[in-house]
Amino acid sequence: MSTGLVTAAYIAASVLFILSLGGLNNQEAAKRAIWYGIVGMAIAVLATVFGPRVDISLLLLAMIAIGAVIGVIVARRVEMTEMPQLVAALHSFVGLAAVFIGINSDINPPPGLAGAEKIIHEVEIFLGVFIGAITFTGSVVAYGKLAGSISGKPLVLPGRHMANVVMGVACLLLLVLYMQHVGTWTLIVMTLIAFVIGAHLVMAIGGADMPVVVSMLNSYSGWAAAATGFLLGNDLLIVTGALVGSSGAILSYIMCKAMNRSFISVILGGWGGETGPAMEIDGEMIATDADAVSAALEDADNVIIVPGYGMAVAQAQQSISELTNRLRGKGKNVRFAIHPVAGRLPGHMNVLLAEAKVPYDIVLEMDEINEDFPDTDVAIVVGSNDIVNPAAQEDPNSPIAGMPVLEVWKAKQVFVSKRGQGTGYSGIENPLFYKENTRMFYGDAKSSVDGLLQRIS
Repeated sequence: MSTGLVTAAYIAASVLFILSLGGLNNQEAAKRAIWYGIVGMAIAVLATVFGPRVDISLLLLAMIAIGAVIGVIVARRVEMTEMPQLVAALHSFVGLAAVFIGINSDINPPPGLAGAEKIIHEVEIFLGVFIGAITFTGSVVAYGKLAGSISGKPLVLPGRHMANVVMGVACLLLLVLYMQHVGTWTLIVMTLIAFVIGAHLVMAIGGADMPVVVSMLNSYSGWAAAATGFLLGNDLLIVTGALVGSSGAILSYIMCKAMNRSFISVILGGWGGETGPAMEIDGEMIATDADAVSAALEDADNVIIVPGYGMAVAQAQQSISELTNRLRGKGKNVRFAIHPVAGRLPGHMNVLLAEAKVPYDIVLEMDEINEDFPDTDVAIVVGSNDIVNPAAQEDPNSPIAGMPVLEVWKAKQVFVSKRGQGTGYSGIENPLFYKENTRMFYGDAKSSVDGLLQRIS
């Protein structure tokens, strides 16, 4: 394939990637947008492999085939509940690839580099490896937190901010030494320090911030890819990396705004720990059963369902979709309220509901539906904790103080579907469970909703 054809293919792939991102702004266009991305990536891979700068060998073809097979197997086996972990794992691969490519480019630099061009190339190597190393270990730790193998509580070490500053300054000094051609050891030492920085940053971030962490790491992986594109002189990789990096940064900003948090405070970590004596909670958790919940739904005219990660774990979305259809068939107004950080991945709940064929027009964002709770007869919370926690408004010492939440407690009746009396992933107590108009519907979410379906025809 000639250079001209490769350039044309890269332009076509870039346009398809932009259309793919643009189409993800609403649920109806999302499927078409995903196909844009799939076709764009296929064009990009083929143009690169068959381009004039690549020597096709059996080893290369074998690696592509093995990667494709692994990708298909993983995509088929991974449940939606494990999608956040998969995303974190993929981010780590991007970061590690950037590290390897950067170090390789230092060991085997392109011929003919001199003057300003050589200086720029060396800066690209250093930055690409630095960002890639942080992305790699940060993503590995994020994977561990999401999978539950690492505690979701923030690891707050004494003097952690000063430690980050010292490590950052050390990397700057190593950059100066590297630019003076002291040796490849400066790049290796910086890589090791960046590994520590990435792990330390994410370890200090609490479980309640994990949706932001996922989008933040997505941004990091994009910038690492863009830096790699500069190293390899690959325009498509630069464009794609910039798209991923900027979109991830924007998404992180949206997530932070939804949590009343600044991006810097999330990066520095520590949220999810104690900030002062917690407000005392009066009352007790009162359990209910399927008969009481079904009777309340039969009498209700307006119903709002709030899904959370617990719904994903129980795989209850299909049952909830069927319950929604039956209630709407009775003429009841049933809608879903989605908090921007519901679940452990941005858009997690929207994807689950779309998978269960819940109509898009009844799935509303927090800002669209929050004012409707006082006029709601029944609010059903399925596996959510922080996003419906009134402590965000009532307790200034709460770790989530100031965070915008879904005000479900303003509904006439609230039913909380929950496995037990635990505090959820972030470990923050929820006064909602103790309010007079709240009843706890204990048990596996799918089994609980299936019990309602037996009573609501």
